[in-house]
Amino acid sequence: MTRTNTDNNAKTRPSRRQFVHTSASAVAGTALATALPAPSVSGGYFPFGSDTIKFGLIGAGGRGTGAAIQVLNTRSSHVELAAIGDVYANRVNGSLESMTRELGEGVQLPSADQRFTGLDAFRRVMESDCQVVLLCTPPGFRPLQFEEAVRAGKHVFMEKPVAVDVPGVRRVLKASEEAKQKGLAVAVGLQRRHEEAYRDIIGRLQDGAIGEIISARVYWNQGSLWVANRDPNESELSYQIRNWLYFNWLSGDHIVEQHIHNMDVINWLMNDYPVSAYGMGGRQVRVGPHHGQIFDHHAVEYTYANGVKMFSQCRQIPENADNVSEWVHGTRGFCDIAGGRIFDATGNLVYQTNGARGGHQQEQHDLFADLTRGVIPNEGEYGAKSTMTAIIGRLATYSGKTIDWNRALESQISLADIDAMNSLDMEAPVQPLANGEYPVPVPGSGWREVLDWNPDRRRRRNSDEQDDD
Repeated sequence: MTRTNTDNNAKTRPSRRQFVHTSASAVAGTALATALPAPSVSGGYFPFGSDTIKFGLIGAGGRGTGAAIQVLNTRSSHVELAAIGDVYANRVNGSLESMTRELGEGVQLPSADQRFTGLDAFRRVMESDCQVVLLCTPPGFRPLQFEEAVRAGKHVFMEKPVAVDVPGVRRVLKASEEAKQKGLAVAVGLQRRHEEAYRDIIGRLQDGAIGEIISARVYWNQGSLWVANRDPNESELSYQIRNWLYFNWLSGDHIVEQHIHNMDVINWLMNDYPVSAYGMGGRQVRVGPHHGQIFDHHAVEYTYANGVKMFSQCRQIPENADNVSEWVHGTRGFCDIAGGRIFDATGNLVYQTNGARGGHQQEQHDLFADLTRGVIPNEGEYGAKSTMTAIIGRLATYSGKTIDWNRALESQISLADIDAMNSLDMEAPVQPLANGEYPVPVPGSGWREVLDWNPDRRRRRNSDEQDDD
């Protein structure tokens, strides 16, 4: 059967099974790749062969630390963590301690002069002699840091989502094209595309296992996540960066930061992206100042160009039924994609995948195997467009309007001027109201007003409507 993991108008690369260490968990490598030699920072060319690949970590939180450990565990080449950077020194120190605990005292860590802190730490890492950078900061910083990495000639792994607003998506799309021209690899942390189990099921569905696709359902419903307590001595900007999940200029809301995974699976299956989104959401449980601005639940109906609907739910409220999954329905059956199960139209199980899991590790195996062989993947386009899918869902739930993809893609409204941010003493992009709470979107205000985050204008509008009555 034909297996596809490509975006429109993209070149595919040979199966990774041709050159990766043989094992039951080895799967076909990333798509969107070319076999052109790429210039390295040192002036040589890939493939690295037996040479050491040096990488730098930007963003030393839990996900960044995990990604670095997975890179150090890659089986296809010798790798070395050459530099590390984060806004906060305790994050850098904690990350290095975690690596030592996980990998043992013998792991080679960056020297003291290659450990950087502050808002400019990412630039210092890029000035090092690393050939690859991992971008794992809060997502609001991703477009700027990705641009800088491409400009510096670095191969990139960047966590999802790749932006939090539409201008950021456009920046990533442009920088991704520049990376192609430079022969630089771009990998995105949508790791389901690298899991053998997912690849097996998606391939079978694309080959017609359940007939023509009619509809899809995607879920990321779970309890609450972490909250960072405010230090009374820190600035508002510093607090928001540490509590980044709850501020849209940093996370994009959990529909963007987390639920993107499930939507990306359906985009992958459809080899397309929705043309519109319509939905609802709100804050019912997480309503205090420490939960910033984001909603605690969203429900969105997406429509693809061929009329297929994707029904999306995400929720972060405790003591409710959890569900993280993707389902698709066709003319001859249905499929639990996450569970790797295909059913016929009467509900009988007809196929269960035995494919391996562990996508976080596999995506690093794939990236570094590609680099070792001189194959240059570029996942930037589908990473940006799946991010855009989640963003138009947020715009729909915040505004109460139907959001058209093409119209939304023209938006010039940024949630923060990240490029100008050079000190933690600067004014934060979002300011608390007099009661200590933050401005929260109100459906019905219109999506452009929602993005403007202007609570005074919203109050005036509400007052005018009352006067009209």
